[in-house]
Order: sequence, then C-alpha cells, then structure tokens
Amino acid sequence: MDATDPAADEVIEICRDLLRIDTTNTGDLDTSTGERVAAEYVAQKLAEVGFQPEIYESEPGRASVVARFEGEDPARDALLIHGHLDVVPADASEWSVDPFGGEIKDGYLWGRGAIDMKDFDAMVLALVRRMRREGRKPPRDVVLAFVADEEAGSTYGAQYLVDRHPGLFEGVTEAIGEVGGFSVSVGGDQRLYLIETAQKGIDWLRLHAKGRPGHGSMINDDNAVTALAEAVARVGTHRFPVVLTPTVRAFLEQVSQILGIELDLDDPEAAVGKIGPIAMIIGATLRNTANPTRLAAGYKDNVIPGRASATIDCRTLPGQSELFEEELRRIVGPDIELEYIHRQAALETTFDGALVEAMSAALRAEDPGAIAVPYMLSGGTDAKQFAKLGIRCFGFSPLRLPDDLNFGALFHGIDERVPVEGLQFGVRVLDRFLQQS
Repeated sequence: MDATDPAADEVIEICRDLLRIDTTNTGDLDTSTGERVAAEYVAQKLAEVGFQPEIYESEPGRASVVARFEGEDPARDALLIHGHLDVVPADASEWSVDPFGGEIKDGYLWGRGAIDMKDFDAMVLALVRRMRREGRKPPRDVVLAFVADEEAGSTYGAQYLVDRHPGLFEGVTEAIGEVGGFSVSVGGDQRLYLIETAQKGIDWLRLHAKGRPGHGSMINDDNAVTALAEAVARVGTHRFPVVLTPTVRAFLEQVSQILGIELDLDDPEAAVGKIGPIAMIIGATLRNTANPTRLAAGYKDNVIPGRASATIDCRTLPGQSELFEEELRRIVGPDIELEYIHRQAALETTFDGALVEAMSAALRAEDPGAIAVPYMLSGGTDAKQFAKLGIRCFGFSPLRLPDDLNFGALFHGIDERVPVEGLQFGVRVLDRFLQQS
C-alpha cells in the first residue's frame, strides 16, 4: 500500500470518526456512554464491504461487534484480532484540544483513544475493507472483535463474549491486540519494536481495619483510621524483590546487547535506567507492585469510625500471585482484612513460532531498521479474557513513532495523540502480517 492508496486516507478518516464518538467508560453503567454508537459505526463499516457483523449487548448500551473473515484455508486454526471501543474519561479543561474533536495538527491526530486504542481499530477496519474491495482473503479465518468495557475490567465486553458466546471463537488458537509493535529509537537507523508476550496480573484489593468507635475528643488507642494509615504506608513504601521472568530476561539481554549496555542479572535495574523513556514501562515489570489508590473512613469530623478501608492496585508477575499475597499479608499485619475486588491472572507466552516470525518480517519489510523484541506489559488488556479459551495472545498494534515522542505517557494521559504517518505505517505492516500469518 502506498500513499496514493485509498486505505492510506481511510484509516485517518475512520480513526477520526471513532475519536469523535465519546465512548467514555467510567466503570459505572449509569454514566458510561457511546459504546453502542461506536459498535453500530464499526458494524456499518464492515457490512458495507460484505461482512456479516453481529452486535452483542451485555447491558443496555454496552455493545461489542464480532465478524469472521473467511480465509483461503478454513481448515487451519483461526486468528483473533481484537480491539476495544471504550476510552477512559478526559477532562477537557486539561487538554489543549477538544479530547473528542478528532483534530489533526502538527502531523498528529489528537483525541482520547488515539493510541488506546481507536488507532488500531481504525487500522484493522481500513485494512479488511481494502482486502474485501480487492477480493483478497487472509490465509486462514480471522475473527474480528471490537469490544466494550476494556477500560473497566472487561466484564461487559470480552468477558461477556468469552463466557456467554465462546462459539464465536471456535478454532481460534492465536490472537493479536493492543500495546505492542510500537517503535523505540535506539540510535542510528535502528528501532526496537516491542512485541507484547506477557502481562502482569491484576489484583485490586481493599484493606479493612476495625477499631473502637468513639468521640473524636477522647484518647483512643484502638483507632481504625490509624491502623489503616500505618498499613497503607507500609504497603506504599515497600519494594517487592526483583524477579526476572523469561520475557523480561529476554528483553534485557537483547536490548543490552543492541545498546552496548552492561547487564548484571543480579542488578537489572542499573541496565533499565540506561534504556531511555521506556525505562518506566520496563521497570514496572521487574517486580510485583502494590500502590494505594483510595481511602475511605468515617462519617463525621468528630467521630472516630469503627472501620476504615483503602484500595490497593496490585500487579503481579506470572507465577507470583500466591507468593505476592503471602508477602502482602505479612506487610499489612494480622489485624488488617484483605478483600479481593477484581482479579485477573498474569499471562506469558514464548517469543517464537510462525506468528512471531510473521510480525518480525512485516516490520522489517516496512522499516529495514526494525528489531523485534519481546516485552511484558505492566498493565492488562482483553487478552486476559481470551486466554481463558486457550488462545495464545500477543500485543501487536504496529506504530512507527517519532524519536522524541514519550509514547508511554500518552496512555490515559492529557493530549493523547497518534502520528498520522504511524497510522498508515500500521496498516501496511498489518497487511503484510496477515498475508504471512
């Protein structure tokens, strides 16, 4: 696909349209908006070129779209390409542009969801529409899923589809989705492209402390707020030990060799500190983490409450969940109650096989300086749900990025934007990838 191809312009048009649909997911059924509108838009774009998309609504307004693109050899195992349509909230007063305006300036398309992840949705739509117009099929069946609710835990989107409609994914053994395939400049004419092969687990917990309620003017040596505050402080300042998973070890070994950095596996943080802006992303995958995020206690200024609670956002490495819980219980102490409010297992697969080779080859064909490397995502995606069906999941939504762009800071950040040329690059890479997958 060259710059004169209609799909090069269409990916920009589709992404702009999607950005202008406010699909804010607050985590509350009453205040989330727009997912049904976005799903209908996607379904229309698919239907226009002969697909038979179906809309699945888990709750009023919480809609996902699924279609199957029949391949040349339907006997082969199928591939899933998934993206979410919802976005996190955006406060317009903090942005330099309308977060739902889809404005193009300075070579970027701006808006909430520009890189998380309406860019990938648009790439996939532009590509499959082009393939249908040209009468081309992928080598094998491809299931296309555009889902709701990823930003609040996947309950009304991917989880609903997996639990209630698993037949939609019959024959699927591999999948690609968000937060992978983006470039990181390493000097000269070389760029790393980080392929996501692992994700940390999600363990959202509440800590509860109980004490003796009473009047705020009295001495109270059994104060629930005090006990909770002390436990939260211990959690917030604790550093869990470094544990190198196969994915993180492979990343550090390859990147250290490429950059000429000395790697001491007994002190990997020293090497991470020398790899530039992605150090923030990689650093969080060296260990389990636990960050206090919310506090709740009391109902009146002069009343000592009998109960106080805190929310802790915990992210665990593959295979570490049980050890993490044991350590956390030791940190907070025996008098603090732990309550799980959301839990998703960590994922990890190997960086090998035909699909990985297809990703690497597609990137090199469009960027001769491309070097594909595996990495672990410190957060989570809908892949956690699809993995329950035995699907091997990767993050691969290819983007070639400007050297000076702090990509990681744009996720859920202010002035989220995607380079226009990056969108067009992504369509070309995905086209080559599908031909070889």
